[in-house]
Amino acid sequence: MVYHNLKALIKGIRACKTVADERALIQQESAAIRASFREEDTFARHNNIAKLLYIHMLGSPAHFGQIECLKLVASPRFSDKRLGYLGIMLLLDENQEVLTLVTNSLKNDMNHTNMYAVGLALCTFANIASEEMSRDLANEIEKLLGSSNTYIRKKAALCALRVIKKVPELADHFTDKSKGLLTDRNHGVLLTSITLVTEMCQSDPAILGEFRSAVPLLVRNLKSLVTTGYSPEHDVSGITDPFLQVKVLRLLRLLGRGDVEASETMNDILAQVATNTDSTKNVGNSILYETVLTVLEIEADSGLRVMAINILGKFLSNRDNNIRYVALNTLNKVVTIDTSAVQRHRNIILDCLRDGDISIRRRALELSYALINETNVRILIRELLAFLEVADDEFKLGMTTQISLAAERFAPNKRWHIDTVLRVLKLAGNFVREEILSAFIRLVAHTPELQAYTASKLYIALQSDISQESLTLAATWVIGEYSDILLEGGIVEDDTTKPVTDKDMVDLLMSVMDSPYSNYLTRQFVVAAITKISARTTTSIAQQNHVAEILSRYVASPELELQQRAVEFSALYALGDLRIGVLERMPPPEIKQTVMGVVSENKPVGSTQNQDVDLLGSDDTPAATSGQADASNNESLLAEIFGGSSTSGSSAAPAQQQASAVDDIMSLFGSPAPSTATSPLSTTAPAPSAFSLPQSQAPPQQQQEPAAPRLTTYPAYEKHELRISLTPQTNAQRPGVVNILARFQVAGSTAVTGLSFQAAVPKSQQLQMLPMSSPDINPGATETQQMRVVAPVGSAVRLRLRISFSVQGQAVQDQVDFSGFPPGLTSGT
Repeated sequence: MVYHNLKALIKGIRACKTVADERALIQQESAAIRASFREEDTFARHNNIAKLLYIHMLGSPAHFGQIECLKLVASPRFSDKRLGYLGIMLLLDENQEVLTLVTNSLKNDMNHTNMYAVGLALCTFANIASEEMSRDLANEIEKLLGSSNTYIRKKAALCALRVIKKVPELADHFTDKSKGLLTDRNHGVLLTSITLVTEMCQSDPAILGEFRSAVPLLVRNLKSLVTTGYSPEHDVSGITDPFLQVKVLRLLRLLGRGDVEASETMNDILAQVATNTDSTKNVGNSILYETVLTVLEIEADSGLRVMAINILGKFLSNRDNNIRYVALNTLNKVVTIDTSAVQRHRNIILDCLRDGDISIRRRALELSYALINETNVRILIRELLAFLEVADDEFKLGMTTQISLAAERFAPNKRWHIDTVLRVLKLAGNFVREEILSAFIRLVAHTPELQAYTASKLYIALQSDISQESLTLAATWVIGEYSDILLEGGIVEDDTTKPVTDKDMVDLLMSVMDSPYSNYLTRQFVVAAITKISARTTTSIAQQNHVAEILSRYVASPELELQQRAVEFSALYALGDLRIGVLERMPPPEIKQTVMGVVSENKPVGSTQNQDVDLLGSDDTPAATSGQADASNNESLLAEIFGGSSTSGSSAAPAQQQASAVDDIMSLFGSPAPSTATSPLSTTAPAPSAFSLPQSQAPPQQQQEPAAPRLTTYPAYEKHELRISLTPQTNAQRPGVVNILARFQVAGSTAVTGLSFQAAVPKSQQLQMLPMSSPDINPGATETQQMRVVAPVGSAVRLRLRISFSVQGQAVQDQVDFSGFPPGLTSGT
């Protein structure tokens, strides 16, 4: 059955009882429409296109009607043109070749005597114009911008916007006409012209200066909108044309940015808008928000900035979650501009931590971190700790990091700092980064006057809760390291001192070992701790035998690290008094800044700039991200350093290993495994990587400072007709930085090809490498490669070199350890 018009087709489709019936009907009707198109039935074409567009809206193919739409556009009847242009907009896009056939029709209709026909052509152009069509019709659009008809001017401005987006270099064609449009009294024309000017200023900064002269005109337009009485044509909830006001404010924001004179011109009207706009309705809030953004981006007076921040503070009291979220998000961006003004709204921001909306809590947290300083650290940390107690798990990792960083940076005294970190460990010990835990251990080691206090607190905390991993690790390490202090002073709880014996400490640690919360790292710490306790206290024979029995229990442990420690400590027991010297108290490790800005939040605590901070505050090494730190493990790190898949383009990979990897990594240099007293938490700092193995990572050019030459060359490798020598260079002004030039030469008469030169340094050092000049070395030629080692001042530079190459068709792979540089090299002498 063929339906003669659109109304009948809609009835027929709605009468279908199943999807299959509907699909069959549409296919039948589409076939009938195609047959009618072939018959060139001009009278039925209008109805057929109308039906086809409805079929297209239902999701069925309708592309075969594109040419028929073009024929309708060429019709002199307005109704045919309207339907034809509608079909073109629906069935065509800028990527189809048929679009080139539309250009001539659009050009003819843009010069039509009927303004509605012109409007149809402009509307179609604004929706589907391609880059080629924009170039062809740009002059027509420019001409229509000067039309005396407001209806046409408005649509022409939108078409000019399309042209600029497609061909930005044509923006200067519309500059003069756009300036004239800004004086138009019609709100529709003014709205589209401001949109056009805004796009022009954003696409070409050179045009921005030309429109700064229009600032007084825009200010006048905005003032008339603010002061005009009730206008039913443009009124929205009692505010005159809020859409136009928002557009004007956005353009003023662009024009006033970085220009003092333009900003001075708009200061008064911005203050007037901020004061007179009704904030009880959403329409007024949208205008106030745009006003705030404008004030904060232009060179506004300080008083005006404070007013803008106060408006955001008022938004925080709004019941609408969207408005509060917007306020928090904006305050996060402006807290670096005027921290003191944001501080006035601290209480409201802290109240948002208890909001039911998780996104608001997240933004309030980020803002709270940025507000922390020396004067309010106690108050804000107290509030954050209270929130940490009830926070979702996804917040805890970032919160423990930020609270610990704030305590480290702004702590009024060491005791408060220790109490704060202890509280964090108790509340969220399973969500504490290794760097934070290491920093806490360093703090305790460098605060001898509080070691007894800290050990006592951790002992009590461990007695009451062994489920928090970081708390367990910290308590185990401190109890093992300072067991003699606990034995001497006892446990202080509620102003009462309770004596403690070495048996009590060992029993407590063994309860940790046997608990369901114990893991491989906890067990390693416990074994080390009980060994240190037995070595530093005058324990009874029975207690000594008990510890020895515990160690012997783990000599056959399936956990390799635990087994190794148990074997080593059991061997120490056989050495008698020698173990006392081996397990004596560790010297305080070197104090280093804790990792900054590696949590999910964008700002580090107390930040004054919205930028990332390096891991160690160093300019020489790129900062590692927390994702890299968490992802690395022993196997992946070793595979990266010495795996066969290494390429010449490999770069230094920052890695923050699990604590148990330290012994394995140090053993690569042939060093004996460190004693348990040097457990992972006792390392001096969280270094970016255990070893650095780059091949092509070039240091920033500004760091290539001329170094004082040290012309002594040291041979590093000479086998298989390949000779490698290393020439170090240092600079007295930069101790700890050693530039090394590696030279590659052929010792015989056969070329060496496919050379891959890799290097690794100990964990305490960092390495950067430039690409090799050439991987192929011919007889008589010398190829080079630059390296830079950053090491602690006074330490020896040690390298592990891995060389692979081909000579005479045979593949050679070799590995050597090099430590031939003279002592004192890193001192710059």
